[in-house]
Amino acid sequence: MPSSTSSPRVSHVGIVGSGIMGAGIAEVAVTTGHRATVRSRSESAAREVVDRVAKSLAKRVERGKLEAAQRDEALALLATTTNLVDLATCDLVIESVVEDIDAKRAILAELDGVLADSAVIATNTSTLSVTELALSTKRPGRVCGIHFFNPATTMPLVEIVRPATADASTLDLAASFVAACGKDGVPVRDDAGFIVNALLFPYLNNAIKMFERGTASIEDIDTAMKGGCNFPMGPFALLDLVGLDTSLSIIRTLHAASGNPADAPAQMLVDLVADGHLGRKTGRGFFPY
Repeated sequence: MPSSTSSPRVSHVGIVGSGIMGAGIAEVAVTTGHRATVRSRSESAAREVVDRVAKSLAKRVERGKLEAAQRDEALALLATTTNLVDLATCDLVIESVVEDIDAKRAILAELDGVLADSAVIATNTSTLSVTELALSTKRPGRVCGIHFFNPATTMPLVEIVRPATADASTLDLAASFVAACGKDGVPVRDDAGFIVNALLFPYLNNAIKMFERGTASIEDIDTAMKGGCNFPMGPFALLDLVGLDTSLSIIRTLHAASGNPADAPAQMLVDLVADGHLGRKTGRGFFPY
């Protein structure tokens, strides 16, 4: 990956998607001096982004991690819109919508018609093919992956995903932005799941299958992995935190890429998602909340 010291600085970043990840990326951007515009599908969703970022920054001020003046400066750099046209002046736009390839293709195609030819389009996908997404535009050379982890404000890692179609200058700009955000950018080839999810989710899936076989209880498997591997949480608690629907989608993508029957999602995970038990966000997953 080229050094960010000689790379062009991103001054205006657009974020498409107003969920937790979109708001988190926006907060990272504005607190590191970038002008950020978040595109939401509705005015109410746009207001929620501003409220979420404002509350998060207020907590940082209360904890002494941010000065009040810095908070005000950051909020002044944040804007929202419901119209993609308002992202036309962005140097970089990061797509962070639902993890569905058709939805992402549609957004990238729209952005392609709005942005300057020099602008870079990045996807925050965690598992989908960045090359396939890039080919939904007329500028595949200016498309890459910039995969933040949740919560974006505190997780130090960002995977910079290199599709076969990307120009070197595209990856250079992505690396420059990630470094300017104070994150640890790791370059990775466009393989299913990249680095983290390709290693993490087979482990999580196998933990469920271990329980299904009757090897140990859910609680004891979590206790064993915390005590035996020094992990901060066990696999079932982590699945509930990530969201069982998100986890199932990732595992299905990895399974499709490998074609190995052993990589198929555990039936218990499929059943919980079908019943609407998605983890912490619904109040019930492998554990009740």
